[in-house]
Formats: sequence, structure tokens, C-alpha cells
Amino acid sequence: DVQLQASGGGLVQAGGNLRLSCAASGFTLEEHVIAWFRQFPGMKRERDSCTSSNDGSTEYADSVKGRFTISADSTLNTVNLQMNSLKPEDTARYFCVGGSRCGDYMAEYKSWGYGTQVTVSS
Repeated sequence: DVQLQASGGGLVQAGGNLRLSCAASGFTLEEHVIAWFRQFPGMKRERDSCTSSNDGSTEYADSVKGRFTISADSTLNTVNLQMNSLKPEDTARYFCVGGSRCGDYMAEYKSWGYGTQVTVSS
């Protein structure tokens, strides 16, 4: 079974940092790109980052560029999202998803997990 499990969410004050992890099983990172999406309280979704282990490429949404860093650990088959300088507007449920390319919509991906909640207080 292909599974993606996100963890590391929590409550943090504005300006703080969190590190999310996405553990992949049933496939290797070289077979898929991994992206992080977030779903805001009003249900809007946004892809904030994506990485391909094949070529090491990364992509970021403008809203997180310079604050978030996505990285892959092939030995652990895990993709991490380091989130620094968090803002209240980063409050969302964060999902990691796997697919064949870095698309903008979750429907373009083949697999995803339950996500992890991040809450940033002001």
C-alpha cells in the first residue's frame, strides 16, 4: 500500500518555527514528487511547496518563499517541511501528497494522507 503520513504539527506563537515530516511507505521518493498542501479554515487549499528527489528541484508558493524549506531524506524515505517565522495566516491543516509532477491541485496527485494541524497564535 502507498501511504503518506504527515506529523509535527502543533500550536506555536507568531514568529516561531515548526518542522513537519512526511513519512512515505509503499514507494521510494525517487518514484514520486512530494508536495505539501495546506487547507485553511475556510476550506481553501494552497500548494506551498514541492520537491522532486530525482533532480533535487524545489518549488514554493510566494506566500511561504524565504520562510519554508522542503527537503527530502532518501535514507528515511521522508520529506520534511521546515517552517520558520510563522504567521497567524499560516494556520491550516497541512497535507503531504505524492505524484508524478508538481501540480497546483491535490487532484493531480496519486496519494495523500490525513494531514497535521498547524495553529499559529498572534
